[in-house]
Amino acid sequence: MLTYKTLEDTNIELIHSAFIEAFSDYQVKMNLPLEKFKIMLKSRGYCPKFSVGAFKDGQLIGFILNSVRNWRGKITLYDCGTGVIPEYRKQGITSSMFKEVLSLLRQKEIEHYLLEVIQSNEPAVNLYKKQGFTITRSLSCFRIEKDLIKEAPIISSIKYEPYNIELIDWDLFKSFWDFEPSWQHSIDSIMAVSNLFEIIVAQDDGKIVGYGIIDRLTGSIPQLAVHKDYRNKGIGHNILSRLKESTESKNIYLINIDDNCISSIEFIKKLGFENYVSQYEMILNI
Repeated sequence: MLTYKTLEDTNIELIHSAFIEAFSDYQVKMNLPLEKFKIMLKSRGYCPKFSVGAFKDGQLIGFILNSVRNWRGKITLYDCGTGVIPEYRKQGITSSMFKEVLSLLRQKEIEHYLLEVIQSNEPAVNLYKKQGFTITRSLSCFRIEKDLIKEAPIISSIKYEPYNIELIDWDLFKSFWDFEPSWQHSIDSIMAVSNLFEIIVAQDDGKIVGYGIIDRLTGSIPQLAVHKDYRNKGIGHNILSRLKESTESKNIYLINIDDNCISSIEFIKKLGFENYVSQYEMILNI
């Protein structure tokens, strides 16, 4: 018999074990040892009391791991990961877990439920649509071997240097954006594990005109942006060239780039990045 309950009393090692098994045949290979898994959950704001597990004889066989934050002015639940271990799939377990989550949401002041799903995973996309989710954005994920990133052109008037994350003027940095980063690359997610990141800023006569942030371990770049008046001058390329030296990863990743931002997509492709997967951002109004 299956039972469903929140994950407040379930230890993280058990959740991690179920997560690895559930994603063992996932389209995108997951390299998440326990410590990286903990970092991912901390970054995204994991909240056990809003997360649900499916249990059989004490074994966690399915889960929905959720986070809670203020997102675009609304109290929002975010799905950090939903999975069922292979031998228990196609038994309606995911749908049952969603019903449990939705019953929790209706008791609280949650306004939105947000998630991302790989576009080619049609069963999952259709499941979320049946639950009432609608597509809000199409997002593309890119990667490149860092040794393949070519040297950037020298711009004598622009200086590049590391920057203290605690000194960031986020209002200034946000003014450079063409699109809002996805949940996992939001300001809150970065600041939750700020010690993991290296920041490079571009300055023109002491004025910051661009910046980039990279995860020293994974090579993921959550944010890279240049002031609109300073684009098409090689500044973004120069920032990227410096960021790649700050990570131990062999690959550099730019994840969840908004497909409506044509200029960003063109810039990334011009540098030789490969579009290895695309996702939908979906939302449910509670």
